[in-house]
Amino acid sequence: MGMKDKFQEQSEQFQQQAREKVDQAKEQVHNRRGQRRDDALTPQEQEDEERFGTDYDRDR
Repeated sequence: MGMKDKFQEQSEQFQQQAREKVDQAKEQVHNRRGQRRDDALTPQEQEDEERFGTDYDRDR
């Protein structure tokens, strides 16, 4: 196996690991939201969510 093949294989492994970490993070967020007693957000939580969404959209 040549050097190029080794780097390609490593790159693919890193990409796969990154995808798995993203999936795990998404699952954790989903699980945290599912643990709520109810779906109602407090006024402070609503403001935080709106601010995060605005900041996130603006940075993209």
